[in-house]
Amino acid sequence: MKRALILASLAMLQGPAAALAGTASVPAPAGIWLTPAGGAVEISACGEALCGQLIDAQALQDDPDLRDENNRDPALRSRPLRGVDVLNGFTGGPQTWTGGALYDPESGRAAGRGRLTLADADTLEVRGCIAPLLCQTQTWTRRK
Repeated sequence: MKRALILASLAMLQGPAAALAGTASVPAPAGIWLTPAGGAVEISACGEALCGQLIDAQALQDDPDLRDENNRDPALRSRPLRGVDVLNGFTGGPQTWTGGALYDPESGRAAGRGRLTLADADTLEVRGCIAPLLCQTQTWTRRK
């Protein structure tokens, strides 16, 4: 799960309906995505926006009862890691969603802003920033 979820910067674009509908050539990012470190995140509609929960990772296979121990908020450290929101509040589309926040359970760090870009039907670029010039992008692949 190392660096499975990195945080990102964003810019507001289109309405939330487009984010969920996609287009004929570029589908919406709803579905299960594999991170570079082998984690799996399920992205779905959460009200008017997109959100994503951690559904699998090697650490969860080793210990299904793993808790969010690295969270910077001590009150959240006892919550189960499976199902934790790792991205939420993203709106836009049909190719770029912005305005959302990201959370990396491995480091316990969160980014208040991020950007999701659907490069093609099976490739999602997840960009996160913890400060204006401290950004990183990961490429996630759609689980088939």
